[in-house]
Amino acid sequence: MRLMLALALSGLALSMPIITLAKTDLAAAVADPKRPADARALDESRKPAETLAFLGLKPGMKAADIMTGSGYWAEIMADAVGPKGKVTGFEPSQFYASEEEKPKWAALVARRPEVDWVRYPFEAFAAAPDSFDFSIINLSYHDLYWQSDKFGIPRTDPDAFVKTLYAATRPGGIVGIIDHVGPAGDTRAVVDKLHRIDPAVVKADFLRAGFVLEARSPLLANPADDHSKLVFDPAIRGKTDRFLYRFRKPK
Repeated sequence: MRLMLALALSGLALSMPIITLAKTDLAAAVADPKRPADARALDESRKPAETLAFLGLKPGMKAADIMTGSGYWAEIMADAVGPKGKVTGFEPSQFYASEEEKPKWAALVARRPEVDWVRYPFEAFAAAPDSFDFSIINLSYHDLYWQSDKFGIPRTDPDAFVKTLYAATRPGGIVGIIDHVGPAGDTRAVVDKLHRIDPAVVKADFLRAGFVLEARSPLLANPADDHSKLVFDPAIRGKTDRFLYRFRKPK
């Protein structure tokens, strides 16, 4: 009995530095001085170290930031996965395409040459099978139900997107989804009006593709948020009620 207890305590002692190291790595990634000031300004509301710890990002992973936008998550993850890992930042070709925005994208690519930056048509996401151990989609999954003539976004098939993502995820791989909580109803109408989405819709989409909802976290929740408000409303922008899901592809 004493031997078993000693072995158990020894195993616990050995595991503790590993957990601490992972948290330290994530904090160091967030603190990287190469990150621009406008990205750092979002840290309080996005809680990047805690979010990535919950989702299970680890050094050495092959990770994707899908609909990367300003590259907020891709930059942090590039530091976190380390030299033995790799990050791919996917951005729809419809965005950062104007003469005004092109320099912003060029600056991001120049600042982070270690990231693979991939442009793709919004409605035709593509990635090779078994490419990623980890993917994150932050505040953008709802846009798969969005259509915009102004931005050149045609009607997109969310099921086709998630099916492609499932194939691109390695067995045992993780997909993290963060999005603005929206009311139930006609999903496309809700997204068009509010840029929010009912969490139940996201869960159903991923389960239908074969993913398992492994865990959810209240880390980014805000019970005071009015789900009927547009997410860009100054009263709530940056403080919306957000759901955080960790999906996993079965081995």
